Amino acid sequence: MAKSWSVLDTFEMNFRPLVVIELARGTKKETIEWFTQRIVDKKSDGGAQLLVKPLVTENGDEIIYLVGASHLRLLLGAETVGLVKECNDSSMRTFTYSSRKTFKDFADDNHNFLTMAECQYIIKHELENLRAKDEKIIPGYPQAKLYPGKSIVRRLLTSGILVQIFPLHDREELKKLRHSWYGRVKVRYQPLDEIRCYFGETIALYFGFLEYFTFALIPMAVIGIPYYVFAWEDYDKYVMFATFNLLWSTVILEVWKRVCAIVTYRWGTLLMKRQFEEPRPGFHGVLGINPITGREEPVYSSIKRQIRIYLVSLPFVCLCLYFSLYVMMIYFDLEQWALDYHEENESNFSSLMLFVPSIIYAVVIEIMNRIYRYAAEFLTSWENHRLESSYQNHLILKVLVFNFLNCFASLFYIAFVLFDMKLLRQSLATLLITSQILNQFAESLLPYWLQKRQKKRMKKRMCSLKTDTDLSLVEQVNLEREMGTYFGTFDDYLELFLQFGYVSLFSCVYPLAAVFAVLNNMTEIYSDALKMCRVYKRPFAEPTANIGVWQLAFETMSVISVVTNCILIGMSPQVNAFFPDSKMDLILTVALVEHLLLAIKFIMAFVIPDKPRDIQIKLAKLEFESLEALKQQ
Repeated sequence: MAKSWSVLDTFEMNFRPLVVIELARGTKKETIEWFTQRIVDKKSDGGAQLLVKPLVTENGDEIIYLVGASHLRLLLGAETVGLVKECNDSSMRTFTYSSRKTFKDFADDNHNFLTMAECQYIIKHELENLRAKDEKIIPGYPQAKLYPGKSIVRRLLTSGILVQIFPLHDREELKKLRHSWYGRVKVRYQPLDEIRCYFGETIALYFGFLEYFTFALIPMAVIGIPYYVFAWEDYDKYVMFATFNLLWSTVILEVWKRVCAIVTYRWGTLLMKRQFEEPRPGFHGVLGINPITGREEPVYSSIKRQIRIYLVSLPFVCLCLYFSLYVMMIYFDLEQWALDYHEENESNFSSLMLFVPSIIYAVVIEIMNRIYRYAAEFLTSWENHRLESSYQNHLILKVLVFNFLNCFASLFYIAFVLFDMKLLRQSLATLLITSQILNQFAESLLPYWLQKRQKKRMKKRMCSLKTDTDLSLVEQVNLEREMGTYFGTFDDYLELFLQFGYVSLFSCVYPLAAVFAVLNNMTEIYSDALKMCRVYKRPFAEPTANIGVWQLAFETMSVISVVTNCILIGMSPQVNAFFPDSKMDLILTVALVEHLLLAIKFIMAFVIPDKPRDIQIKLAKLEFESLEALKQQ
């Protein structure tokens, strides 16, 4: 066993703790010895060749282990995972140890060549690729089966032996980041490069998209204010506003692709090759041979999975959609009751009561969205998808369909069945503002308050230890292991997706939607920064080249917005005046305009390149050099 680090020990100067491993209490000693030995074993012997030392807690338990790596090991790991770094000639190339001298800022004694986030990502990759050799079981746990090639860490997680693995915060770097990010409240660009260096590309790209989307909303907000102030009841004036919205929703998404390409090229992730996906931890099945890798791994029938999807998951989703529509009809009954009450009493109180059904419905929508999310996660996990990407795609599809219907069905019903534009404005404003307030409270304020309480209790417990030693690291590890886990950017993108729907689908009846979205996003930047730095554990960095399936989701929403706004324009008295005798001519004209606008939208998407010309040239140049190198070999 490695020498223990207790609260009374001092640290070796050449060991930098980067990642924390927490085992379950009561884990058997032989299991711990076997696992830690596999971590420190050489790569040639099937180990990870990392450094590991136990951190003895105040209770004397050895269930927490700190993992680090030598500088050389991290550099070799950077080559293994395919990190892309900037060269001395300003080009971006995949890092190789043999050509390390050609990379910018590289020096043998420069331990900051790799960011801490990159180092932690490398360690996570090496731990996840620890694979069983000849072991049939995890030592000490005969029920935890292993087979050659099985990921040891994933088996330990699914067996409950391994509680969690998380990267440590760097207190000094985090303090600097907090100061430059949200330490001073003023309008300025976010330090995206610093966020990327600390949290990785996935989170930095989310904050980049949030910032870009907020700035993109400003023209809509600026134009919407005078429409609201000077033409509130003049519905005809909104035709031009809706037309502008149709072009706006297309242009911002196409321009974002270019911005994303510029940023991710600078970060190196645009050039990173996609790694072969391993089975996700929750995947199970009978042992078989993977025809691609030739390794033994669980195999599950795709027919069984399709049966689960179409005979269980799909009916359940449809049932939830029906229930959502049923709740919507109850909301309309409440609206009618509030309207009747107001007509009978005509008081200030009765005027306020008109908004109560919409507020209640907005709260119910948020509750239903969150409950459904848990059900969707359970169902998608039960479907037993082999790859994490497949799992995420099915989960996102389930959640997006339900959230879209749950949030927007009432607005479609009011607009195209009741034809009540005044109620549509009221409902849209109430749903948008209430959902924003609830999200801010549930995602940031409440977790922050709970975390502060937890931190106070932890500090009291640590101060009760009778020792004069510096407890900073022990205290830090204990504080961070009790923090909530950040489960990724799914909920953050979903919130922006729904906001985009509120702004784009019915913009011509409530131009102030963009104004409230801008105000919300300005506070969202600070609240999300706060929760990343103060509320949750530090997440592992995940390289990414774009926002993934969310780009398609936003583009789909923009197509739907073209249809809805065209219909709303066709319903306006101004347009109806041109077709006093034939409603069929009106319908055909609206359909023709809608098809023309969709054609213009798709032409714009085709004409505007996804990558700027200089990025295209650089990528083509690298591809040419790679082909030439292969020829020489």
